[in-house]
Amino acid sequence: MSHVLANQPTSGVPAVPGESSTGRHEGSTCHDVPPRVRRRFVPMGWLAKQLPTVVVFSLLAGLGWYGHHSGWKLPKFSALAGTASPQRDDWCEEHGVPESQCVVCDPDLLPRGKDYGWCQEHGVQNCPLHHPDVAQLKQVPSVLQADLDRATRALATYPRPVNNSVCKTYQRPIQFASLAAVKKAGVDVELVERKPMIESIAANGEISYDQTRFANLSSRAAGTICRVDKRVGDHVRAGDILAIVDAVDVGRAKTGLIRALAQETLQKQVLARLTSLSSTGIVPGRRAQQAEAEYALARAQVLSAQQGLHNLGLPIDVESLRSLSEAGLVARLRRLGLPGSLDHAHDSLELTANALPIRAPMDGVIVERQVVAGEVVDTTRVLFQVADTSRMWLTLNVSLEEASRLALEQSVRFHPDGSPDEVNGSLVWISTAADPETRMVTVRAELPNPNGQLRDETFGTGQIILRQEKDAIVVPNEAINWEGCCHVVFVRDKGYFNSETSPKVFHIRTVRLGAKTDKFTEIIAGLLPGEVVATEGSDVLRAELLKNNLGEGCTCGG
Repeated sequence: MSHVLANQPTSGVPAVPGESSTGRHEGSTCHDVPPRVRRRFVPMGWLAKQLPTVVVFSLLAGLGWYGHHSGWKLPKFSALAGTASPQRDDWCEEHGVPESQCVVCDPDLLPRGKDYGWCQEHGVQNCPLHHPDVAQLKQVPSVLQADLDRATRALATYPRPVNNSVCKTYQRPIQFASLAAVKKAGVDVELVERKPMIESIAANGEISYDQTRFANLSSRAAGTICRVDKRVGDHVRAGDILAIVDAVDVGRAKTGLIRALAQETLQKQVLARLTSLSSTGIVPGRRAQQAEAEYALARAQVLSAQQGLHNLGLPIDVESLRSLSEAGLVARLRRLGLPGSLDHAHDSLELTANALPIRAPMDGVIVERQVVAGEVVDTTRVLFQVADTSRMWLTLNVSLEEASRLALEQSVRFHPDGSPDEVNGSLVWISTAADPETRMVTVRAELPNPNGQLRDETFGTGQIILRQEKDAIVVPNEAINWEGCCHVVFVRDKGYFNSETSPKVFHIRTVRLGAKTDKFTEIIAGLLPGEVVATEGSDVLRAELLKNNLGEGCTCGG
């Protein structure tokens, strides 16, 4: 305790800076400054240290204020010198038009119609089919029931690209400063018009003979070709003789019929005699019954011989033979199946009873001949091919995804390779299975060929017509743009040419797309005929739209 007190200054005597309690001077320190003095100097030192920072932040704040109010433009020298007259900066940098004419900044310059919002039925905003007053036309048009029906058919035929129901892009017009600015941007326009449109499924295909009208002809019995009357390319009628075969089996069948008829005649006479005798009691009834059974057997043999000739393609009426004499019967059977004109044929060949004609089963053309006179043939060899070319088959391969949209009787258009002509037919068969390797579904159409211009094994491309519209609403393909969540077109304002000062505005219209060709796209909903849309250069408008959306993120949320 005495040591501590010895180091404290004497009560009532202030300590002198630089001098210790013992009277010796030391280096000055803050600890040596009296509390009252120390409290006076501390705030001033802190302010001195913070002053540069405060000055810098003040300058930055002033620069920010000036940039915000001047558009970050440096003042002109004349303005700094005080020699320039004050002028109003009449330019909207955000939308690229004079601010006094900007319809976005001042909506009163171009009054908007009622916003009807999303059309659930057609999938567009401000649907002109339900609200024709939104159309950019001088007068409100009338919507035809045919257009509503067409839209219904189009939406039911095929899955269509969808638009985002919450997208608000359609509310933002695109404005140009002048007509010269539009021309400089390269923007061109065309009318929305009506044109025939076809929606179809494209598929590769092959033409072939109608297999229900095509025949491979062989001999019904083995033998030797004794004459050939037709060549490849000859047109034939059903029943025409193509060739004649000398077949031993034919002679045997004819002989068997003659024998059966003779046996039948004999048994018939025996039965008649025994029946008359049995009635008088001379012959037992059992003998008459036996004769009756033998007669029935003889009739059965006649029927068997007749059927044998039928099987060889030589049908005959047995009743007409029973009245003939033996010589007449032989002569009749010898010429069985042959027309009388062959009695004086151009060749001197004497036909035997073994003659078996090969006949055309239908009207058509000889498309193949594989036989000459003198050849030995059997029943397995194809001698002729006959085809009715008045109707052909078209086989198409359709992807499994598209097959669900097919139906019988749909129209088919086919363009054969190497031909400028197009042929039309209808769908008659749809396979119930997919090819295990290609995963394609085979379908078949029938094509009329009255002039014989279609060829077997001809390849080409076909279209299966799903929907055909005579007066579809269409625009050029260049008019369609995808802006991120919707398909849109840019529609010119109806007051575009009212005056030189009229706002040069294009409205954004969401559209529902239908069928498409190499030049035009069908508009299911979103436009009406007579409206004017941007075509060539519409990508400039799209770029302007996307530029306006920068920094806002997705505009689909409003």
